[in-house]
Amino acid sequence: QSPIRRHHLVARVFFWMFIPSHNSPRNPRVRALHLQNKRKEEIKFEKNVISTNHAPAAIGPYSQAIKTSGQLLYTAGQIPLDPETAEIVGNDIIEQTHQVFKNIKAILEAAGADFQNIVKTTVFLNDISDFAAMNEVYAQYISENPPARSAVGGLQLPKGVLVEIECVAAI
Repeated sequence: QSPIRRHHLVARVFFWMFIPSHNSPRNPRVRALHLQNKRKEEIKFEKNVISTNHAPAAIGPYSQAIKTSGQLLYTAGQIPLDPETAEIVGNDIIEQTHQVFKNIKAILEAAGADFQNIVKTTVFLNDISDFAAMNEVYAQYISENPPARSAVGGLQLPKGVLVEIECVAAI
């Protein structure tokens, strides 16, 4: 054979050695699907209920907080209820926000966390004009490296309260 033909044949054989068939384990798509299925088998989702007597008990079919296997804690929205009497604490936004943070603190502590672990909060306000006053109290509890936050106003909140706050914490 001429050197040109031999080179062409060698190149063709070499080329096909590295192109896997459509169902070969060397095929990147087949390998990716195999790894994806293996990961699904390995991932075991767990959720643990966090409950404390130092925060208001759930008044419906929900938990005070849930800790996931991914080490995240999701709290239920906390309203200004006294955990012992289940009565609303305070008549204004400042008093109510303080009580909400006391309840959040109790839940965080029950999960082995504190305010520094919070990565996201959502604030629900009955009246958005209360935002500035709520924000002053909020800053007393969460000031250093504050988490991401959303605030929504103009809502009818449970039991006619002025504020409700929920959070996500990394623990």
